[in-house]
Amino acid sequence: MTEVPYFDVLLTRLVGHRELSLDGLARLSAVPEADLRAVFDGAAPEPWLLRRLAPVLQLHPEDLFVIASVALPPEMTPLDPYAGGAVASLAEHAMGLPQREQDRLRRLAASLPQEDRTRPAPEPRPPLRYPPGPGGLLMRLLANRNLRWSAGAQVFLYLTGRYWSPATYAQVGHGLMELSPDLQADYATVLGIRADDLAVLTGIGLPDGHRLPPRATAEVPASSGTSGA
Repeated sequence: MTEVPYFDVLLTRLVGHRELSLDGLARLSAVPEADLRAVFDGAAPEPWLLRRLAPVLQLHPEDLFVIASVALPPEMTPLDPYAGGAVASLAEHAMGLPQREQDRLRRLAASLPQEDRTRPAPEPRPPLRYPPGPGGLLMRLLANRNLRWSAGAQVFLYLTGRYWSPATYAQVGHGLMELSPDLQADYATVLGIRADDLAVLTGIGLPDGHRLPPRATAEVPASSGTSGA
């Protein structure tokens, strides 16, 4: 089974993909060069560093924590880990709206206040603990959107027009089914992460003829699991 490299390699790939130098990354993120160099040399990143790097890398902080294999702090974990069905229903209805109304809905969701956590986040059940690998990484990123197998399969259908069974996504996460470029591009759509960024992380190429949006228009959506929705 193919494993995802350690964070120092992934960070090197992402920074190179952004065509950033070490001093440029330090300047844009307000992280001292010495701290960055230590991470590039294999040191475990501190949470504060990941928070500062995320916007420069055009990634959600929650996603960068997952990419770095750093445990999410309580405020980044879903308040209701069983709300995935509601997320899928919202996605279904949102896709029927004109683009302008979809944008309004996103702004409304982003404006909602963060609710306080009243109980500890539960540990994921064994089937939802994925081994190291490209598929496991993508499924952990999907969990940041409060989406498990069934709700995730529905959202994939609504956003991409293609349906794969919930069991298929489970197999991808556990390395039992190959993650193809086409399927990875579907993950990019659902995750709101550019397909070329996922390709950099997983080492799996883009589908033939895949067209990327201009970097300036790439949107980093809010994690569905951290708004208290």
